Amino acid sequence: QVQLVESGGGLVQAGGSLRLSCAASGRTFSNYAKGWFRQAPGKEREFVAAISWSGGRIYYEDSVKGRFTISRDNAKNTVYLQMNSLKPEDTAIYYCAAKASYVNLTEVAEYNYWGQGTQVTVSS
Repeated sequence: QVQLVESGGGLVQAGGSLRLSCAASGRTFSNYAKGWFRQAPGKEREFVAAISWSGGRIYYEDSVKGRFTISRDNAKNTVYLQMNSLKPEDTAIYYCAAKASYVNLTEVAEYNYWGQGTQVTVSS
């Protein structure tokens, strides 16, 4: 069974940092692109960051550029999202996802595998 499991979420004050991890099991995702998405209450799921299988292509949503960093360790089958200078508007459930191709990495509908999500809450 293929699984993506997120961890590292929690409650943090504005200006603080969190590091999310997403570990894959059940198959090797080293040649899959990985993405992070988030969904706030009452809103649609939105793109946050994505990284190609090699790490050579990285994309960020505009509001997180300069604050968030996506990275991956293929040996550990894990992708990370380092989140700094967090703001209350970053509050959401964060999901990691995987897809086989390297195109359209910012599109929710393009991803084949999803984790269950981890809650990130930023207090003001």
